[in-house]
Parts: sequence; structure tokens; C-alpha cells
Amino acid sequence: MTDPRADLLAAARTMAAVRLSPGTSGNLSVRASATGDARDGFWITPSGVPYDQLETGMMVFMDMTGDWSGALKPSSEWRFHLDIYQARSDAHGICHTHSIHATALACSRQAIPAFHYMVAAAGGQDIRCGPYRTFGTQDLSDVALTALTDRRACLLANHGVIALGPSVARALTLAQEVEVLAQQYILSRQIGDTVILPDAEMATVLEKFRTYGQQPKP
Repeated sequence: MTDPRADLLAAARTMAAVRLSPGTSGNLSVRASATGDARDGFWITPSGVPYDQLETGMMVFMDMTGDWSGALKPSSEWRFHLDIYQARSDAHGICHTHSIHATALACSRQAIPAFHYMVAAAGGQDIRCGPYRTFGTQDLSDVALTALTDRRACLLANHGVIALGPSVARALTLAQEVEVLAQQYILSRQIGDTVILPDAEMATVLEKFRTYGQQPKP
């Protein structure tokens, strides 16, 4: 069994190093069972601690009732982490960022359409932008779950990005991809008319993504 707190720490330090979330913004979590822990719950980064000051012992364990243990409070966004884990069996790691370009689009309340085939990395033909709700509230969690329906990532209006994956490292990688796509989309629109791929082509891409990368031999 690996230490999920170590996985969280590594992801948090990477997120800070690549500047996906400035200051103490953003947060990450990992489902306990993803690393062999039999408990029904997850580990999450603490509230308000700079990433370069984090240590494994600072991570907060939360069970699926919302109770938490540890010396520090969990991230103020623990609600959507909890609700995503309850609703999505495919989510074993979650990354929430305030990355520059994706957040700029979110502040304009714009989704990322199929301007590039890599939009399919988030699981669908676009990356939705959920409506604005106050941070740390159940209302925000509710709109995040809706925006993530059949998706692995979404934008949150006037807020940032949520990405999920089979591990916290994979969730972080997807959050990085969303930021790259947001930057490319903004630049493309500055050059001229951005061409959006048709639904049929994105359906083909989504099917190809099912076997993309290293797969076990049949």
C-alpha cells in the first residue's frame, strides 16, 4: 500500500511548480481506496496552507459523511470533493485549480468547444462551464456535479477548473491539459474565426481515445 498523503504532496508540489494555482488557491484530494486504504473516505489538502509549506502529516482525512480528522481544517472546497467521490466511482483523484487561461474563460462564463480534438481528453465534445455559485457551498458542489456529467473536467464560472481521474496524478495531468486548451482557444480566437470540429468527428475521436496510449494486450 502506498501512502496517499505522499501522492497528494507530490501532486500539490507539482501543481505549484507549474503555476496552475497561485498562492493557496486550488486543492487536491485522493480517494483512500485508490492507494490500498480500506477506509471509505479520502485525503484532501488542508485549507490555507501554501503548497511549498505542505508536509504529508498536514493532509486531512475525511470520511463519506463529511467528518474529518487531523490537526488542520480541510480545504474549504471539501464538499464538491465529497460529492464527486459519492457520485463517480471512476473518480479516485481530484484536482481543482485557478489556472490563468482556463479561469479567464470561466470568468467570461464560456465553455471550451471542440476547437481541437484534445478537448475529448475531458470525456466529451466540449468542456462545460458551470454557473457561478459561492465557493465552499453545497450550491457550488451541485452545479459542479451537473457540469461534470459524462465529463472528467469542467470550468466553474468566475472561479476555476475541476478535473478528476483514476489517480490524483492523472487528475492533475488533465487539469494541465485543460489549461493548455484554454490558452490555445483564447489565442485562436485572437487570430480570427476559430473552426469548431463537427460532432461526428468528435465522436470518432472519443472512440479512438478509448484505446489511446498503453493498453494491456488482448
